[in-house]
Amino acid sequence: MPEDSTSDETTGPEPASDASERAPASERPAAASVAGERNEVDDAQTVLGDAEAAIEDARRRLAEVPAEVVVTNHVMGLYELAAIHLSATPPNLPGASLAIDAVGSLVEGLGDRLGSDAPTLRDALANIRMAFVSVKSAAAVGDSADGAAEDDAVEASAEAGDSETAE
Repeated sequence: MPEDSTSDETTGPEPASDASERAPASERPAAASVAGERNEVDDAQTVLGDAEAAIEDARRRLAEVPAEVVVTNHVMGLYELAAIHLSATPPNLPGASLAIDAVGSLVEGLGDRLGSDAPTLRDALANIRMAFVSVKSAAAVGDSADGAAEDDAVEASAEAGDSETAE
């Protein structure tokens, strides 16, 4: 019986879909690339939609809170920022000063409009201002002490040089 090449399916050419699945991505048909891009776009739109829903939920919850509570929380955040700058090594006095001035602007500018926490915020402002003065004074003393120590070292070095040349 003569061999018929069309009847032997096991040795025939592979179907196109099998060959394209094994081909490198750069050689695959454009349709696969488009489908992948569609999935990425769909994923990005889903993420964006979830983010928009989360933002809307946060806005709704924030609208339910009295404004003086939200402002008080921000004031305390600025207070904490000032404390962080004051406790840094070395202290960041310009950063602390900015945060303290912002606390002062809100507390003194809004006064009793901050509600029942206004007296506590005034006390906090006074305390952080005193802490600033204390840290600034200590830094100035430390700088002058460091400068005096450097001056002493220079003098000692010069005297040692003078004594060596005198011998």
